[in-house]
Amino acid sequence: MRFRVRGPSGQSTVTLDESATVHDLRQQIAEKTSLTSYDVKYNYPDLKPLNLDHFQADQQLSELGVNLNGEQLIVARRESAAPQNKSICVPASSTSQQPVSPPTISKKPENPADDPPEIASPDHAGTFVLRVMPDDNSCLFRAVGAAVMGDMDTMVELRSIIAGAIQFNPSEYTTVVLGKKPDEYCQWIMNEDSWGGAIELKILSEYFNIEICSIDVQTLHMFQFNEGAPTRCVVVYSGVHYDVLALSPSDPPYTHADPLAQNDTKIFDAVDPVVLDKAKEVCQILQSRHYYTDTSGFLVHCNTCGQSFTGEKGAVKHATETGHYDFGESR
Repeated sequence: MRFRVRGPSGQSTVTLDESATVHDLRQQIAEKTSLTSYDVKYNYPDLKPLNLDHFQADQQLSELGVNLNGEQLIVARRESAAPQNKSICVPASSTSQQPVSPPTISKKPENPADDPPEIASPDHAGTFVLRVMPDDNSCLFRAVGAAVMGDMDTMVELRSIIAGAIQFNPSEYTTVVLGKKPDEYCQWIMNEDSWGGAIELKILSEYFNIEICSIDVQTLHMFQFNEGAPTRCVVVYSGVHYDVLALSPSDPPYTHADPLAQNDTKIFDAVDPVVLDKAKEVCQILQSRHYYTDTSGFLVHCNTCGQSFTGEKGAVKHATETGHYDFGESR
């Protein structure tokens, strides 16, 4: 059987054989959503609860009375569930001409993504909404992929595009720009645990001939890559994570986005000034919720040698000197 699991961090496809059990389903939900305490609903749009607590762990899914094949499970965090801490990966380099590529924490700031801001747009007969990407080091690639390819699971292909552009433009992407030898950088960026930043946004915007507008939630600064292209998409940067802006078709008063993303618009005409205005409104709400991490002041420790540092600069300096790139957030 094949079905989708949609959680606070996005949507994933799950495939299980006919003998799969409730335990197998729980494992998949935990893996796809990073939640340990949750509620499950199905049968969108007339949602019904699926209380897995009522079934034995070894009970087969075929015995639940629900045909999961082709279904979409909506998974929401229970109020009592505490956020979980994960690791940080610190970049080896940044460029002075572009926004700094941050240390990437594989979880977003702790504000809930279950209730993303929604901004009415009567001009577009829809609602602008933040579509939250999964908590992994591919969030930038997922956000851009969701916009330009209609699929957030195209990380490998987008990483390959980055590596190819660097190899074909050695005069532009030098060791000084990349902070690594180009061949090393290409090998590094193909690793699923490697973050993306300004270099990757620049390359992808030029490859797809689209303006990628990145808005920093903490400062509300906006960076435009490949400005002048006929269309644009908007990614939202929280200091440690990238999400994507979407327009969801909705009914008046246009204040409630569809919880599912299949009818979203994520590519907009560059001449449409309303899009950036609405994007800034979304980011202002996120800023008021403190949906960002101050990378200049948070405390990190090196998981390799145990030393501790303040902020991104300290971690990057240590990584440059030692080659240690596995960091965790200190509490």
